[in-house]
Amino acid sequence: MKLRKQVTVCGGAIFCVAVFSLYLMLDRVQHDPARRQTGGNFPRSQISVLQNRIEQLEQLLEENHQIISHIKDSVMELTDTGAVSPSGHLPFRSANGSWVLPFDGRPTFLAVKPQDCQFAAGSRGQTDVQMLDVYSILKFDNPDGGVWKQGFDITYEPEEWDNEPLQVFVVPHSHNDPGWIKTFDKYFTDQTQHILNNMVVKLAEDPRRKFIWSEISFFAKWWEGADIYKQEAMRKLILGGQLEIVTGGWVMTDEANVHYFAMIDQLIEGHQWLERNLGITPRSGWAVDPFGHSATMPYLLKKANLTSMLIQRVHYSIKKHFASTRSLEFMWRQAWDTGSSTDMFCHMMPFYSYDVPHTCGPDPKVCCQFDFKRLPGGRINCPWKVPPKPVVEANVAERANLLLDQYRKKSKLYRSKVVLIPLGDDFRYDKALEWDQQYSNYQKLFDYMNSHPEMHVQAQFGTLTDYFSAVYKEHGVPQGSRPADFPVLSGDFFAYADREDHYWTGYFTSRPFYKSLDRVIESHLRGAEILYSLAVANARHAGMEGRYPVSDYALLVDARRTVGLFQHHDAITGTAKENVVVDYGTRLLRSLIGLKRVIINAAHFLVMKNKEFYRFYQTEPFLETDDRRATQDSLPQRTLIELDPAGPRYLVLFNPIEQERLCAVTVLVNTVRVRVLTEDGQTLPVQLSAQWSSASQMSAEVFEATFMVRLPPLGLAVFHVYDAPDSPMTLRSDTLLRLSGRGITARAADSLPIRSQQSDPQTFYISSQTLTLGFSGSTGLLESIKRKDDPQEVKVQMQFMVYGTRPSKDKSGAYLFLPDGKAKPYNQKEPPVVRVVEGPLFSEVVAHYQHFQQTIRINNVPGVDGLSIDISTAVDIRDQTNKELAMRLETDIQSGGVFYTDLNGFQMQPRQHHLKLPLQANFYPMPSQAYIQDSHHRLTLHTAQSLGVSSLENGQLEVIMDRRLMQDDNRGLGQGLKDNKKTANRFRLLLERRSTGNKMEDSATTSFPSILSHMTNAFLNHEVLALPVLPKRRGIPPLQTFAPLKSLLPCDFHMLNLRSIQSQKDPHSPSPYTAMILHRLAMDCGVEAQNLGFNCTTTQGELSVSGLFKNLDLQLLQPVSLTLMHSSTPLANDSSISLDPMEISAFKLKLR
Repeated sequence: MKLRKQVTVCGGAIFCVAVFSLYLMLDRVQHDPARRQTGGNFPRSQISVLQNRIEQLEQLLEENHQIISHIKDSVMELTDTGAVSPSGHLPFRSANGSWVLPFDGRPTFLAVKPQDCQFAAGSRGQTDVQMLDVYSILKFDNPDGGVWKQGFDITYEPEEWDNEPLQVFVVPHSHNDPGWIKTFDKYFTDQTQHILNNMVVKLAEDPRRKFIWSEISFFAKWWEGADIYKQEAMRKLILGGQLEIVTGGWVMTDEANVHYFAMIDQLIEGHQWLERNLGITPRSGWAVDPFGHSATMPYLLKKANLTSMLIQRVHYSIKKHFASTRSLEFMWRQAWDTGSSTDMFCHMMPFYSYDVPHTCGPDPKVCCQFDFKRLPGGRINCPWKVPPKPVVEANVAERANLLLDQYRKKSKLYRSKVVLIPLGDDFRYDKALEWDQQYSNYQKLFDYMNSHPEMHVQAQFGTLTDYFSAVYKEHGVPQGSRPADFPVLSGDFFAYADREDHYWTGYFTSRPFYKSLDRVIESHLRGAEILYSLAVANARHAGMEGRYPVSDYALLVDARRTVGLFQHHDAITGTAKENVVVDYGTRLLRSLIGLKRVIINAAHFLVMKNKEFYRFYQTEPFLETDDRRATQDSLPQRTLIELDPAGPRYLVLFNPIEQERLCAVTVLVNTVRVRVLTEDGQTLPVQLSAQWSSASQMSAEVFEATFMVRLPPLGLAVFHVYDAPDSPMTLRSDTLLRLSGRGITARAADSLPIRSQQSDPQTFYISSQTLTLGFSGSTGLLESIKRKDDPQEVKVQMQFMVYGTRPSKDKSGAYLFLPDGKAKPYNQKEPPVVRVVEGPLFSEVVAHYQHFQQTIRINNVPGVDGLSIDISTAVDIRDQTNKELAMRLETDIQSGGVFYTDLNGFQMQPRQHHLKLPLQANFYPMPSQAYIQDSHHRLTLHTAQSLGVSSLENGQLEVIMDRRLMQDDNRGLGQGLKDNKKTANRFRLLLERRSTGNKMEDSATTSFPSILSHMTNAFLNHEVLALPVLPKRRGIPPLQTFAPLKSLLPCDFHMLNLRSIQSQKDPHSPSPYTAMILHRLAMDCGVEAQNLGFNCTTTQGELSVSGLFKNLDLQLLQPVSLTLMHSSTPLANDSSISLDPMEISAFKLKLR
C-alpha cells in the first residue's frame, strides 16, 4: 500500500513538472527573443523567425526531457520560489510581515549523487606525523640549547662515515625580494641587475661553480634588458646545470594570505616565461622566507610536476622536535588524500635562519667564519666577534676540519649521508668581489677535504636538485619517491614563531585595505580571462578576429604580472615600507583599470545580437565600468546611471561564476522614477532606497535601485532601465532612524519616506523569506539568527573588541602580534546612530560608530543569495595608537575548542585552541572562511579578504579587522604600521543546520564546506559586474543575452580559469590555445540541503568538454600539468574528463 502511494506521488510529481515545463515552454515561445525591445530592430524574413522558433522548441523539449530524467534519477527537492499575490503580480507583504515577490517561475532541483558525498565522509589513511598531534604533544617550552640556542647538543662518532663518506652540497643563493625596503624597480637597479650580470661572468669562470635563482619577476626584467650575448651565456649556464631555476614562480609567494587562484596564476606566469624563453622546467621548490608554510603549496608544486621542495620558516619548537626525531625530511601528504598520490618530498631547514651563520651547522659563531663576504675590511661583520679568515695553505687543514665538524653535526639531523648547505642571504653576490671571496675560499676547502680520504667527505658546490638527486640515489628510489622509512606528514606550519613568544600572526591582517584590493583584482582577472577567451573564440568562429581588439591581451599579461608580484611575501602580507606599499597599490590600480577595459571590450562584442553591426573604437567605449577608484588608496565609487525620459538606458550584467545565479543587484540612478525590464520585456520588482552621505543625511540626487535577476553562468544578461512614472513594481524602502536623542535629526529627500524614533534597549528584528535576525536595541549589532525551517533561535552576538600592545620593549608591529593581554570591549561615549531599512528585496541594519560602520543585510531572494547574511564593515582607525580592532561573534554553539580555517581558499584545516600557548599563537590566517560547529549547527564566516582569525573561547569566532602600530617589531622593516586607510571588510555569515542523522564523530584532520557554503563563497568573492551601455547619438544596436554554456557544469566543479595561452612568437598576443583549469570541490553533505535557486547536479566527477561551450567547436582537448609545461596525449574531442574530489586539473583547449 505504502509503495503504491509513493509511486502515485512520484508519478504525480513527474506529471506536474512535465505540464509545468510545457507551460513554461509555450510561455517562453510567446516572449520570442526575436521580437525583443531593443530599440531599433531590423526586419528579418519570416523563415528565419520560424526556424528560430523551431530551434527554441527543440531546445526546450530537450530541457524538459532532462528535467524529467533527473526526477527519475534522484530524490527531488522541488521547491517553488515564491507565491502569487492576491492582487496579481505585485510584490506584497504577507500576514506574517515578510514580502512575497512575483513568482520566479522556475522550480529548481538539487541532484547530488550519494557517491559524491562519500569523499567527505570517507576514511583516510594514517600518516606518521599529523601536525595537530604534534601541537598536542609539544610543551612549547624554550630551554637554552647551548650553541644551537633553540635546539640541543649534537654529537657523533668520528668513524660513522668510514664506510660511506658524507656528501656535502654547498648551494650558493641570493634571496631577492620583489619589493620590501625598496620598491621592485629600485632593488633591480641598485642590486638585482648586478647580481645577474656578475653571475653570467663569474659562473663561467669555473664549471664547478653552481648557483640557484627563484624570482622570475626579476629574472624576466633582467632578460628583457640584456643583450643577446648575455642571454646566450645565461642560457648556457642553465642548460649546463651550473644555474638552477628553483620553483620558478613569478615571486616566492606568501602562503598565509594568498588565494589559490593567485598562487597558481603566478606559478603559471613564471613557468610560461621559462618555457618560452629558456625551454626549461623547474624540478625543485625553494621557499626560505615565507612566514609559515601552507599544505596547499606541496599540492600545487606536485601538480606542476616538481619532485621535491624545501621550507625554512617553521616554529622553533617544531624544528627542534623534528630534528630530534630525524623527521626534517618527509613526504608531505594532503590530509584529505585517500591514498598517497599527493605525496611531495619536503626538506625542512633545521636552524633559525637561511643566512650563512645558521646554515652550515648548529653553531652560528663557527658558521659565520665561513661567510667570506664578512672578511675584515668589508661592510658587515660577525656579531659573535670571531671574523672569517681567508683560506691559505697554512690554515686550510684547521679551517676544513672546523667546518667539517659543523657539516657532520648538521647531517646527524637527517636520515641520509647527504647534507645540504645553503650559502647566501638577502641580495647577496651583487659585487664581483663577493663572488671571488666565497667561491675561491670554498673551493680551497673542498679541494683539501676531497684530497684527504681520511676525512671521509666529498664536498662540492651544487644546485638544489643536485642535492635532492643524491638523496634519492642513496636510497635507491626514483626522483620524488618516498625513500624507505621516511615519515609521511600531513597538516601545515602555522603559526610561525622565530624566538620566544614572538608569533608572526599580525601579518595575517596588516594593511587589510590592500588585502581586499588584491581579491577584487583577482576576481576581475579571472572574469577578464574567461570573457576574453570566449570573445576571441567567438570572433574566430565568426571570422571576425580582425575586428576584435585582440591586443587587449597585453592588458591581461600586465595584470597577471602585477597580481603575481603582489603575492610576494612582503606585499600581500602588509610588511613592506610605506613607499613600497604605494608602488604596489599604483600598479594594482593600473591593472584593475586595464582589466575593466578587457571586460568591457569582450562584453561589447558578446552581447551584440548581430555581429555585423559590431564596431570597436579605442577612444569610444561601448560600456561604462561598474565603478571607479579615484586613487590607489581610495574606496570605489559606483557608476551613476543617468536616466532620461526620452528613452531607456541599457545595462549589461556579468556573472563571473560558473552556475546560474539568482540574486539581488543594486545600481545607482538619478531619479526615483525607475522601471527595470528584462530583455524580453518583463517588468522586474525594484526596491528603491537612499544613498546616505552621513549617518542621518541622504542624497537628494542619487538613489539606489535594487532588483532581482537570474543570470546565466559565466554569462552576460541585458536589462532595460527606464525613467518611468510610478511603476507598481517599484517600491520604496521603509527607513527608520533609531536615534539617541542627541540633537541628530533625519534629513530626508522628499521622494523617500523616513521615520525616526528614540532608541530603546529592546531587541528589534528584520526578516526575509528564510531568515529572521535579532539586533540589540542599544548597540544596533546582531544578537541572534533564526532560520525559517529551524524552531531554534541561535544566539550569534556581534561584539567589537580592542587589543593594545605590550608595555615592554617587544611590541606588535607589521609582522608580530604581541597583545597586552585579552581584548577589551570597544566603547564610545555616545550611543550609535542605527538605521533600519526594510523592503521587498532586502532589509538591512546599519550601525554608525566612531571607528567603524557596520551594515548587516539580508536579501529576500530564493536560493544562495537569501540564505546567508551580508556583512560589510567600514573600518577607520587612523586616529588610534597601538590598537587593533577585532570583530567577535559569540554564540551558544558548543565548539569545544575546535575551529576550522581555510588554507588559501583551497581546503579546510581543523584548529585546536591551546591554553598552553600565548593568546597570539592561537591566531591563524583566514583567506576565505572560518567556521565553528557542534552536532546541531555550523556557523561559517566567509570573507572577501584575508584576515587573522581565532576562536579563543567555546562558541566564539574572532577576526582582527585592522591594526595601527607605532613602532617597528625588529624584523628588518624599520617602520610601524601607520598608513592605515578607510577600509571596507566584507563578509557573509552562514548558519547551517547539521543533519539529525549526523551522529558520526567529526574527523579530527579533515573537514569540508557544504555545497551551499561553496556557492556562498563564490557569490561573495565574484560579485556581479553592472556595466551600463553608454548612450549613443546613433542609437544602440540590438543586444542580447550571452550564455556561453551549452550544458550545466556540475555544481561541484569550479572553473578556476579559462586563460588564453601566449603565442610563442609574441608574448603580448595570444596563441590559438586556451588553458582551462578546473577544481572539483569536495563537499560535506551532512549539512541540511537547501534550495540553491539554480539546478545543481553532480556527475561523479565526469564532464564532457565538447558539449560545454555553445556555438564553439572544440578542436583540441589535451590534459596538461598545472602550469601547462608538461602535456599528455590529446584526448578524443568528444571524450569525457574525470576529476576526483579536491583535484585541480588543467587542460589545453583549442576553441573556435
